[in-house]
Amino acid sequence: MGHDAIMVPLYLPLTLDEADQSKGTPIFFGGLNVYLSQKFKLFRKAPKWLRNIFNASIIIRSIGKIAGKTRGEDVGALTLSMIRGEEGNQLKELEELVAWIKESDKPDIICLSNALLIGMARRLREALGIPVICLLEGEDTFLDSLPSPEREKSWSEIQRRVADVSLFIAPTRYYLNVMADRVAIPRDRLVQIYNGINLEGYNTSPLPDSPPVLGYFTRLCPEKGLDNLIDAYIKLRHSGRIPNLKLAVGGGCQPIDKPFVEEQKNKLRKARLMDEVTFEVNIDRDRKLKFYSQLTLLSVPALYGEAFGLYIVEAMASGVPIIAPDDASFPEMVEETGAGVVFKKDSKETLANTIEQLLLNPEQLKKHAKAGRTATASTFNIQQMASSYIKQFTNLI
Repeated sequence: MGHDAIMVPLYLPLTLDEADQSKGTPIFFGGLNVYLSQKFKLFRKAPKWLRNIFNASIIIRSIGKIAGKTRGEDVGALTLSMIRGEEGNQLKELEELVAWIKESDKPDIICLSNALLIGMARRLREALGIPVICLLEGEDTFLDSLPSPEREKSWSEIQRRVADVSLFIAPTRYYLNVMADRVAIPRDRLVQIYNGINLEGYNTSPLPDSPPVLGYFTRLCPEKGLDNLIDAYIKLRHSGRIPNLKLAVGGGCQPIDKPFVEEQKNKLRKARLMDEVTFEVNIDRDRKLKFYSQLTLLSVPALYGEAFGLYIVEAMASGVPIIAPDDASFPEMVEETGAGVVFKKDSKETLANTIEQLLLNPEQLKKHAKAGRTATASTFNIQQMASSYIKQFTNLI
């Protein structure tokens, strides 16, 4: 859209299903350096050449594959230190980032990808004299999983640093209100802009009914409710009311998730339904688009309040109706677009009944499918998202 943007990866190289726009940009706050700076006071004085070795892509990619997703209960002190920014143990990494930006073409705006990075805002603003924007992307769940007292201190520190940020952008009205209340963000520094996706390559599902296919696409973990969906699926199949229903499970599976996934497969084997279910994990963009285009219905019965469900928009773009919990951002995204229905959270019985009712009503399925495609074309796409961001950035500049 005529503007230059530089994406700077932090901690680990980016893992994306589209082109990596950060290619050629150094990695700052490399995961290994951040960890060693937290654990060993002496390492905070380590020379740059040593830090550069630990930032080597092959090293930190290997660490990422072994470690998988960071768990809040394991990194309370490290999280708090990062939020403390120039007062934390990663000051050297912060100064290296500031120096690199100064040596490059001076930007008009700095945009932090989430509030866990808010500790960088004060130093960046002081050094560069430009506005710092912070996106809000579901940090509350991770922060609430930290051990005490780091949990309470982290929330308090974020609130203390709200003044360092010129504008906060939330992906839904629901999450705007959550963070406004929890860290006292002034309403005049809060805006809501829906996340958008690149619609290129999405094909409309024919909504197969012989057999129908129930889908799940996100990380394969308990927090996303995969076990509840599988329980509901088994209940449906054993009831005989949707006798030929298939289940397609897709998404990310990290080392820490594998025991849970195996437990779900054993459950399906015991129910003699394993042959009726497909698992497609860690797939690329082309396979993901094909996955969605073969679904009749998508349901991710997440157990916690999500700020925004990207998989909902991906299903909408594919013309796939959605069944989501009546919680957090889901009613806002599903009911207001007409792209599906919601069910009572944490109720496997209600989930199974809602799936059955929708699958037995093909006209309603088509109505939700059309509404979802309309919503992505008008609102949940990268062009609309970019236009909204540029408007906010221009106002600040």
